[in-house]
Amino acid sequence: MEAASPATIAEFDRIDIRVGTVVDAQPFPEARKPAIKLWVDFGEGIGIRRSSAQVTVHYTPETLVGRQVMAVVNFAPRRIGGFESEVLVLGVPDQAGAVVLLRPDQAVPNGARMY
Repeated sequence: MEAASPATIAEFDRIDIRVGTVVDAQPFPEARKPAIKLWVDFGEGIGIRRSSAQVTVHYTPETLVGRQVMAVVNFAPRRIGGFESEVLVLGVPDQAGAVVLLRPDQAVPNGARMY
């Protein structure tokens, strides 16, 4: 896979990536592809936001609650199977293409911005 075309620091700064803690996770049977509904707490100022994540290969709702994740918090919301996804939780593919979530390797305050 080739690298994306060059971006400026100003373009990067427009993307607001924050850490949050999953406070609730529920199965999402209405989704076209297997997914889990997430409620992620980004702390004071942002609060709890919802997301739909196609992470069912490596995670269950029970294993996600309490986990810190990284997410883009300033994309426009999208409606997915009748559920409004307000943030984009970030992950990378494993060797088979299944999503592995990105998270800090130490606990950090909810709402901390990536830089």
